[in-house]
Amino acid sequence: MTTYFRPLVQHGPNRPAGAVPLAGQSLWFTHVEQLSREQEACVIAAENVPDEAMDRLTRPRADISGLAMDRPHIMGILNATPDSFSDGGVHNSVQAAQAAAELMASEDATILDIGGESTRPGASFVSEAEEIARTRPLIEAIRARTNTLISIDTRKSAVAKAAWDAGAGLINDVSGFTFDPQLAPFCAEVGAPVCVMHMQGDPATMQDNPSYDDVLLDVYDFLGGQVAYLEKLGLKRDQIIVDPGIGFGKTEAHNLALLQGLSLFHGLGCPILLGVSRKGIIGQIGKEPRKDARAPGSIAVGLAGLSQGVQILRVHDVAETAQALRLWAAVR
Repeated sequence: MTTYFRPLVQHGPNRPAGAVPLAGQSLWFTHVEQLSREQEACVIAAENVPDEAMDRLTRPRADISGLAMDRPHIMGILNATPDSFSDGGVHNSVQAAQAAAELMASEDATILDIGGESTRPGASFVSEAEEIARTRPLIEAIRARTNTLISIDTRKSAVAKAAWDAGAGLINDVSGFTFDPQLAPFCAEVGAPVCVMHMQGDPATMQDNPSYDDVLLDVYDFLGGQVAYLEKLGLKRDQIIVDPGIGFGKTEAHNLALLQGLSLFHGLGCPILLGVSRKGIIGQIGKEPRKDARAPGSIAVGLAGLSQGVQILRVHDVAETAQALRLWAAVR
């Protein structure tokens, strides 16, 4: 029987006896929710968690490309696409993308995520050549003007290689390294930090009746398997970020289950990225049909994620998120 341990995260300077730090952060926990597929969930004291599991939950995360993982980071979204669900067509020119990147960096984005293929529900496939043509010039231009870490949002090895050569420092694969069998070996070869996301199906079909036995545990097991696969290729766990893939092959109920159980993913021993910005669940629950008016709901869910120890928020609205994060940190 496989057992999973979800820390019940707390904060504050006055820690009770038995409190242990969460992933090297100022957050801590004294109890965990013990989960399995065969038995009812129960709450146990942290002191009863097996040593290996406790080590992964508590061990400080290593820096990634110079970014300390003991504090939250904002990843700004910059899509060079005509059809992304929220900002398609906005950053198609090099000049527009460069200006947007510089603005996001000035607004406290510490990572810029550049994408050349829309992964919205129902999106069509984009060729490698077209994706490279959309992203490489932008990365070269942005790298010439800022030292901010650049991430390439791609599932294709040729695109990742072109982006890496142009100055990207992180490979963010929405397929979790299942689409292109050459992508993971390339990342291992050059020692690129990576983000592994969970997606059921592909963008064209992922919202066609997605189903799970237990979405929280199913996504955890997938990410755990992919992290182990990347380690076998030579990547260090310290350089792997995990993303549960909110909105990618999930219903509203699936998304809520993942958001409520986010702290479980600390058990993988990796930093966690959360991407909820302007997504359908924000519009549905927040009753806001306009994608560019979903900053308040996106920020609310993002701060809830930070309360569970998430290290990276992937967002469209950088300035608004940064302001909220500064206040969130100050009052805590």
